[in-house]
Amino acid sequence: MKNKIPDNVVFSEENGYNANVLAYPTSVGSPAIKLDNVVDWKNIGIRNVNREFESKFNELKAEYEKLMQEYEWNEILYNAKYSFEPIIGETYHLYLAKDGSNFLSLIHPDFWNKEHIGSFKLNSNKKWIHIDSKQDTV
Repeated sequence: MKNKIPDNVVFSEENGYNANVLAYPTSVGSPAIKLDNVVDWKNIGIRNVNREFESKFNELKAEYEKLMQEYEWNEILYNAKYSFEPIIGETYHLYLAKDGSNFLSLIHPDFWNKEHIGSFKLNSNKKWIHIDSKQDTV
């Protein structure tokens, strides 16, 4: 009968008994080789990154909408009729005229029965800033 090596012993004709130099466990009692669940890790990472991108996108979208609204107000105000040079920091009121055009006035809406569109201040960069009517002082 030929000398037979049991199945649970690591032996090769070229290297002999080489279980001690192998990079993986070779006995039945060795810890099990478990593959990391990379798919779950990737999915979690993708969800987190997508949430971050969505959050940043929404911030940029809100800022863009705010910028476009400021641009539209400035477009309206620079095309409105007024016969004075606006002073930086003063509050002005935009009204709708009977002919459908817009005009700018110093008169507060509480003292004038015209259709009030909004109140604005001119900043140092010559940009009109829409102010809340609650902030507006008489």
